[in-house]
Amino acid sequence: MTSQPTLATPGSGPEPGGPDSGSGTGTGLQAGLKNRHLTMIAIGGVIGAGLFVGSGTGIAATGPGILLSYALVGVLVVLVMRMLGEMSAANPTSGSFSAHADRALGRWAGFSIGWLYWFFWVVVLAVEATAGATILAGWVPAVPQWGWALIVMLVLTATNLASVGSYGEFEFWFAGIKVVAITIFIIVGGLAVFGVLPGVHSDRAGLGNLSEHGGFLPHGPGAILTGVLLVVFSFMGSEIPTLAAGESEDPQRAVTKATNSIIWRIAVFYLGSIFVVICLLPWNDKSITDDGSYVAALDSLGIAHAGQVMNVVVLTSVLSCLNSGLYTASRMAFSLGERGDAPKAFARTTHRGVPRTAIIASVLFGFVAVFFNYEFPDSVFLFLVNSSGAVALFVWLVICFSQLRMRRIIQREAPERLVVRMWLYPYLTWATAALIVFVLGYMLTDTEHDGRETVLLSLLVAAVVLVVAVVKERVRGRREAVDA
Repeated sequence: MTSQPTLATPGSGPEPGGPDSGSGTGTGLQAGLKNRHLTMIAIGGVIGAGLFVGSGTGIAATGPGILLSYALVGVLVVLVMRMLGEMSAANPTSGSFSAHADRALGRWAGFSIGWLYWFFWVVVLAVEATAGATILAGWVPAVPQWGWALIVMLVLTATNLASVGSYGEFEFWFAGIKVVAITIFIIVGGLAVFGVLPGVHSDRAGLGNLSEHGGFLPHGPGAILTGVLLVVFSFMGSEIPTLAAGESEDPQRAVTKATNSIIWRIAVFYLGSIFVVICLLPWNDKSITDDGSYVAALDSLGIAHAGQVMNVVVLTSVLSCLNSGLYTASRMAFSLGERGDAPKAFARTTHRGVPRTAIIASVLFGFVAVFFNYEFPDSVFLFLVNSSGAVALFVWLVICFSQLRMRRIIQREAPERLVVRMWLYPYLTWATAALIVFVLGYMLTDTEHDGRETVLLSLLVAAVVLVVAVVKERVRGRREAVDA
């Protein structure tokens, strides 16, 4: 770690598509993502599968007050993404926050958060593959659930191995379906709430669901924080556009656009849709947790096959998360390999600019995790899920501390590249970091929803990775001293 880290400048190091990027037969990552790909990745990136699948648990635990939980986490994500956007617009890179932490805080920080992020996403691959297989097995039971999980993983692996453009195209349509579906849901549900939906009458829908059935906060104000713990991880993925921007035609424009639009994206897709769900059904209706909040909300309107249509949307969201998860994990592995923090083979690319080894390594770990999910669901796989559960908060915390130092570096070396600025710097950055620490601390008091176990196991894994980072840095320092 140097006392005066510097900001990378174009031409000073490996750049996507540059002649020195990566090694082997390829020419590094290439600008294969079109503007429409980046736009839809940014819009659809905030609509994670957790919104459709996990929101029911949060509603049941918090009541209508879950809106405040989503709003609180939404504000947190907007602030963190603003910081990340500032750094990424000034220096777009496939490593995103890991590369920024490397420059701002030291090699140990970039190494640690990069590997933790990779670990998070390869575990997500197993979770989402299983979720998708469950839906598909229900439709076609002749194929066993593990068979569907294998098919889904193989298809999306092939997509990512083909080219970054094929990933972008698949994600464009996956995200497009999600965006269209949730927009229609908000419009149809909103009309039903106000009783103006033609041909549909629901005596349970109405704004009264916000205050009836025990009030807006039936479990007390403390339930808002409980809701935060249950919904915070559904926002993971908002940072993907900053990783993908490095493979776009105009990285700075892509990052700036994604950063500036995140406020309305969260407001519409998260707060808007959850508001509609709560108004369509009483928060304590059992179908919300049994069938899923969105499926239950549509079924309550009596629209034919509405529940199955929403299951298709959920499956699309799962496939989108799988597609992006594999892409994100492989690009982080590529960045780590490029910086010497992972095997050099991870930084090799094909002639199409695809980091094949990084993709295969990521999906192989995902396959192993899927195996553990079927063979040891309550032991090994549960450990993997819980030990990666708090990584999102660790990533956001590192982004805060990186931005605090990177702002000074950018202002000193290339102030013209500061096209996105964090509001009220540095005070709002410190306030955001304090809020993240508070959420982590509150999780330690949560035993009902495994919050304490998640934080402790995640800290354990983080400590192991950090030790490896420090040891590796010392070994590297001794080698450099000997060479000198």
